[in-house]
Amino acid sequence: MNTHLNRRDFLKTSATLAAGATLASRGILTAKERTRSIGANDRIRIGLIGCGDRGVNVHMASIRKHAQAENLALVALCDPWSKARENAAAKAKEWLGADVKQCRTYHELLDLPEVDAVMIASCDHWHSTHLEAAAKAGRHVYVEKPMAIEFDELTRAYEAAKKSGVVIQVGTQSRSSASAGGCRALVKAGTLGKISRIEQVRNADKPYWYHYLKPDVQAADVDWKEFTKGRTKKPFDPILYSGWYGYWEFSQGPVPQLGVHFLDLIHFITGIGFPETCVCLGGIYTWKDEHHFSAPDQVQAVWNYPEGVMVSYSSNFGNSSGNLLRLAGEKGTLNMEALWSEPTYTARGGINRDGSIRGENKVVPVEQTDHWVNWYRCMRSGDTPNAPLDAGYQHSVASIMATMSYESGRRTRFDAKKRKIVMD
Repeated sequence: MNTHLNRRDFLKTSATLAAGATLASRGILTAKERTRSIGANDRIRIGLIGCGDRGVNVHMASIRKHAQAENLALVALCDPWSKARENAAAKAKEWLGADVKQCRTYHELLDLPEVDAVMIASCDHWHSTHLEAAAKAGRHVYVEKPMAIEFDELTRAYEAAKKSGVVIQVGTQSRSSASAGGCRALVKAGTLGKISRIEQVRNADKPYWYHYLKPDVQAADVDWKEFTKGRTKKPFDPILYSGWYGYWEFSQGPVPQLGVHFLDLIHFITGIGFPETCVCLGGIYTWKDEHHFSAPDQVQAVWNYPEGVMVSYSSNFGNSSGNLLRLAGEKGTLNMEALWSEPTYTARGGINRDGSIRGENKVVPVEQTDHWVNWYRCMRSGDTPNAPLDAGYQHSVASIMATMSYESGRRTRFDAKKRKIVMD
């Protein structure tokens, strides 16, 4: 950030800040006015949308960790489950000494003039709607992945966010790791030569949604209509509510949930653009029980990219063996399964090995700013964060291509110029 100001710039900036202060004192900030960068000494006042495990133990925990150094305050939160709201409010008091406002809906939270930015940790089917509303309200946004699970909602949220000019960080935090930075530098340097195939296999012995079941949730404590967003006509059910990860109408399964981390990571490391085509198959093969989960426990998606790269993601939740995350090049292979510790690369498998890679080598890490801190600081500077809106749009397009293919049994295509997904 350039801190040097000549006299004309100083006067212009001072006038703008004075006008903003006047509006703020009257509580009449328009959406356009809210998109300004937050000053270096201004406290960033944050509202949390979604008070589940992710919202409290990751989003709120970040505020707690960085509140003093980054001058942060949690001022409001919302959730359709009253018990979750109350728990989050109690944590805010314990961790931050804050008496936060509790809201039932996101509309109530966004109507609060004191909220500068929002963290969106709601269920997947709400992400894009909450993003669109927050952007139109002029709030800076941290939005969890996937950024969207429906293409029409993705389009509306993307266009609203672009128009608003707010600072948006998407919750694909892997790209902010030192290991990912090192892998990106390695590929950019051409060490592995032409990349032909990238694949992840992410297996487990049981679907992750079983870990979230809360059969004791009471209907009287949940605004069921607010939660469902009209995506089901089923009456309240504590398993349907707490185990929403396992139901297609709310999560659409492992590709949007787990696969988008992989997709965003390889987009970041390789610099490839949007996929041209995708096919996706899967189903419920193992976990058939009284809960009647509708998200697939096995899935495999394959994307073709115009750069001449095939990308594959698969999950099997009936057998935990065989996990891998690798990138295959003409000169060697990058093994990223140990992304958070020590990814390595070798000449193994390279068809054009030239002796430049010898033995097994650790990827040299490239330090990057913490994902959360990066967002906090970009709100002040106006810089583009590590996982910006366009990155979220890109991973969402790829993910939605896969879920559309899974549902229809047909190959999907993305027209990047028209920004449309069609089926063969």
